[in-house]
Amino acid sequence: MELKGAVALVTGGSEGIGRAVAEALKAEGSIVTITGRREALLRAAAEQMEVDSSVGDVGIESDAVRTVTAVIEKYGRLDILVNNAGYGVFKPLVDMELEELEGVYRTNVYGAFLMAREAARQFIKQGRGELINISSTSGLKGGPGSTAYSSSKFALRGMTECWRDELRRHNVRVMLVNPSEVLTEFASKVGRAQESSDKKLRSQEIADAIIGALKLDNRGFIPEFSVFATNPF
Repeated sequence: MELKGAVALVTGGSEGIGRAVAEALKAEGSIVTITGRREALLRAAAEQMEVDSSVGDVGIESDAVRTVTAVIEKYGRLDILVNNAGYGVFKPLVDMELEELEGVYRTNVYGAFLMAREAARQFIKQGRGELINISSTSGLKGGPGSTAYSSSKFALRGMTECWRDELRRHNVRVMLVNPSEVLTEFASKVGRAQESSDKKLRSQEIADAIIGALKLDNRGFIPEFSVFATNPF
């Protein structure tokens, strides 16, 4: 697709992978809006990138509806949704609280669903659209302590497959991206140690891969792809 002039909405766009994707889209000439829950961080990031911002929680239905509606009302359309907002809780099964599991699902699953639903309604009206869901290689293979995070990404993968089948007939491309370990603030926020290394992925590599997938001519698309570091060891 042609990214210059495309109207894009990126959730969780104030830092990490979301910010890198927003910056990459902006560099391609897209009209970008980022969303996030932390107003000060979001406003600062939007000002630095010179993009629009919309404060809100994707897991709250009214916020999701308001955010997508505001972009459509301002620009008359929505061309790209990047469902990036997400977080994790990492604990053994026997130590996991129901509220913790529900919180992860509220953002990673319900939030992605709500944003995708609102965007898809507009995509169908337009007869075109791009839906990018940011998952994880944890959504391909679970591991100890990852009950909440991995299962939420498995759920996102399942929803993506359903949406892809539903929306292809409307010329909507639905893609799933599975980053491997990326050096962001994600690990420190969830209390996980992460060793820095020049060999490990940065957010920019994920953004570059997404831009490449979007630039593919609209007659084709990449349903799902993973991004691994070449040699992180």
